[in-house]
Amino acid sequence: MKTYLFYLMALILVIGCTAKKESDLDPTVHQAEIDAWHANREELLKSENGWLNLAGLYWLNEGFNTFGSAPTSDVVFPEGKIDANAGTFVVQNGKVSIEVAKGVEIMMDSLTITKAVIHIPDSSFYPVLSHGSLRWLIINRSGKLGVRLRDLESEALSSFQGVDRYPVTMDWRLVANFERYEPIRQIDITNILGQTYQQPCPGALVFKIENKEYRLDVIDEGGEDYFVIFGDLTNEQETYPSGRYMYVNQPDEQGNVIVDFNKAYNPPCAFSDFATCPLPPRQNMLNVAIKAGEKNFGKH
Repeated sequence: MKTYLFYLMALILVIGCTAKKESDLDPTVHQAEIDAWHANREELLKSENGWLNLAGLYWLNEGFNTFGSAPTSDVVFPEGKIDANAGTFVVQNGKVSIEVAKGVEIMMDSLTITKAVIHIPDSSFYPVLSHGSLRWLIINRSGKLGVRLRDLESEALSSFQGVDRYPVTMDWRLVANFERYEPIRQIDITNILGQTYQQPCPGALVFKIENKEYRLDVIDEGGEDYFVIFGDLTNEQETYPSGRYMYVNQPDEQGNVIVDFNKAYNPPCAFSDFATCPLPPRQNMLNVAIKAGEKNFGKH
């Protein structure tokens, strides 16, 4: 009996400490955490692999696709950034090769090339090619092959002044219950190209805002966190019209997940016309205004 009471008191103490730790989180500490997260987020946007330097997205046809700055090219790169006739992309049953025009210097993995395979079907082989300030690679969207072009000297990058956001507040740091799906569901996700594909959904976040219950399906991308695509009543007027993104930790031992909407952020399409963003599934359109996280950016 004494042993039972000992473990019972220990359990109550642990639960009490956990609750206290959660409820007594210092708002100043929380503010600093979100500010640091957002500063890192903006640095990533400005990085070489960020979204601010996207300069083009060109879908390729089967066969020969000429490229260069000449308006007559099949793939027209920015004028003044590359030769008028720089070469040809050759697409053959999902494989993409590049043939570089004579006298044009194009690099792949720090080596000058004249001809090379730059995409193989069902492979993680995505080499980056470069010429001057331009960088490009092949992307695959459900079998649709395209050239994603970046310009490290883009105007959007040099004029970037940051992303506006709502004031940070603990009110939008919520504790959700994780409702696990057994078995894991496959949910439909549609991107801005109109392509629909399935993603693994291990469960839903269930939480309350002003005593009303809401839920969001999460996506398991194979990492430590779950990915969430959601829309709410701030879309169109204050936040990006097609919704926002967020990551959350996987549930703890009690099945709880911290949902911090202060970390809601814009999809790449808010920064560029050359991204292929997934849109919120219908069940993740919240009938409430989430006045937290990033606000809209630009007019993309």
